[in-house]
Amino acid sequence: MKIYADNAATTKTSRTAIEAMLPYFDKIYGNPSSLHTPGQEAAEALLDARERAAKNLGCFPDEIYFTSGGSEADNQAIISAARIGEKKGKKHIISTAFEHHAVLHTLDKLEKEGFEITLLDVSNDGGVITPEQVESAIRPDTCLVTIMYANNEIGTVEPIGEIGKLCREKKILFHTDAVQAVGHLNINVKDENIDMLSLSGHKFRGPKGVGALYARRGIKLTNIIEGGAQERGKRAGTHNMPAIMGMAAAMDEACANIDANAEKTVKMRDKLIAGLSEIPHSILNGHPTKRLPGNVSFCFEGIEGESLLLLLDSKGIYASSGSACTSGSLDPSHVLLAIGRPHAIAHGSLRLSIDHETTDEEVEYIINGVKEVVEYLRNMSPVWSDLQKGKREYVIQ
Repeated sequence: MKIYADNAATTKTSRTAIEAMLPYFDKIYGNPSSLHTPGQEAAEALLDARERAAKNLGCFPDEIYFTSGGSEADNQAIISAARIGEKKGKKHIISTAFEHHAVLHTLDKLEKEGFEITLLDVSNDGGVITPEQVESAIRPDTCLVTIMYANNEIGTVEPIGEIGKLCREKKILFHTDAVQAVGHLNINVKDENIDMLSLSGHKFRGPKGVGALYARRGIKLTNIIEGGAQERGKRAGTHNMPAIMGMAAAMDEACANIDANAEKTVKMRDKLIAGLSEIPHSILNGHPTKRLPGNVSFCFEGIEGESLLLLLDSKGIYASSGSACTSGSLDPSHVLLAIGRPHAIAHGSLRLSIDHETTDEEVEYIINGVKEVVEYLRNMSPVWSDLQKGKREYVIQ
């Protein structure tokens, strides 16, 4: 049996998305910036894709800017808010310690420019950030709050609507990295008082290399790619029409089926969590219920994550230890360290991200496979032997 359980890293492109893309390779192949008929045919399709994306997010079409993906959208949103704040003499930004690196590295860059960054503690309650935490961190010079909608590694879903309401009352721009949430959770940017939102097509069965930034009307975006006048002058570069059309189709499909897909996925997720919780000295990462429908993240005491992944792969179970963006690193996940996992235990992490096509049979196979591999690795591990003999001690927080 071969089971793909790494949908948080990327999803397979849906047949709906592929079929939506095909005409834009060889039939409607004009450049939408061109004035001739083929170009205007493409321009009409581009407008349609923008309208569909806006409808799914509950915003206006002119608030959607197509990008190369979530990282670019994160960068543009944060840098834009920083420049807006800088002009007003406000150079303080609030975020969290377990954001995606597209956010954290951008904040590091701004800190070198003289901005002050407050990273909220996420070690309690499965990584849930409270509005009270945000409010206590707000200062007169705060120009931006940026908090991810749902964490890409441990799956915790944040109270974005409550935080958005607070920021709107305080007249502070609020951005959320919703790369893991769009297409999997019901989102309405107006109802949730979100000023800017980042998304990426390949997380909901669209193609890779395409995403979007929602920016509320009135927010002046700072260009991070200069050149032509595409995207109303805010994002230069010829539009990737096949990818944009594929993403729009995938987004329509995912959003239309969110509730049905989530109901089925949560059932499989909870069965997986229950089964893996039977493994001695294991702990679930993230909130037990306020989590993405398909996310399952565990730490197993006394083993090393890379070996776990390789042996699972040999059994046909394809998973990860955390973010795909850092999978080549030997360092433990910054997310797991942020929620209080000790270094040694964070090394023994496993992220399984399933979807609505996952079956009961596949869940049973994963549970049995993980149990077998964990037991095997522990029997081979001198660290585990020392732990059992009381020569070492780990404390899982």
